[in-house]
Amino acid sequence: MRRRVAEAPVGALATIDGDGRPHLVPVCFASLPDGRIVSAVDHKPKTTTELRRLEHVRANPAVSLLVHHYEDDWDALWWVRVDGTAEVVDPVSDALVAALAAKYAAYAERPPAGPGLVVTVQHWRGWSAQP
Repeated sequence: MRRRVAEAPVGALATIDGDGRPHLVPVCFASLPDGRIVSAVDHKPKTTTELRRLEHVRANPAVSLLVHHYEDDWDALWWVRVDGTAEVVDPVSDALVAALAAKYAAYAERPPAGPGLVVTVQHWRGWSAQP
């Protein structure tokens, strides 16, 4: 599960809004050597760097990250969900930016300058068509 998460190009981050509803957004992320997961607000067009996911985490740090693989060969299907607690970090440390830049060429060329999220993993859940 950890390898699949580390190699996944994108995931869906779930936070909880002020009314208790789930809020999902696609995110780029990197796995850290200590098992935590990091994501950061990058330069892609946004109306603000104060994203709802950051607001949600500040109010309720419970998050889930879902990564999955789909193809028409259903014997190749799998998914992994990581549940944990997140914290907003601002500024994002050089070490966290380096982890993201090692995974994404776009971040190596233009490092994310916005706030970041660091997820401390509490549970790993997953399923695979192949044992």
